[in-house]
Amino acid sequence: VQLVESGGGLVQPGGSLRLSCAASGFTFSRYAMSWYRQAPGKERELVARIFGTGGSTFYVDSAKGRFTISRDNAKNTVYLQMNSLQPEDTAVYYCNALGFNSWGQGTQVPVST
Repeated sequence: VQLVESGGGLVQPGGSLRLSCAASGFTFSRYAMSWYRQAPGKERELVARIFGTGGSTFYVDSAKGRFTISRDNAKNTVYLQMNSLQPEDTAVYYCNALGFNSWGQGTQVPVST
């Protein structure tokens, strides 16, 4: 299993970013995919999840209404559109395939003026 996150970068409060995660080494369409984040000094936490069949989604409360998770099974890629970013969203963002204990290098999202 290989996961490669991209799309992070410095953004001002109120700004937007779209993260991407390219996956390989497993049958992507069969697995739920998640985005997690780890803020400095804190544990990694779930942000959003999208299921392989039907595309149903789950968001933690802090992400509801601001973040949108989506997937393109033809491209083996999962996305996280993040709007109205705030300093508390500052973290390294990781994707994960449910059932695999494999992680990419993450992509950093600093939210600051």
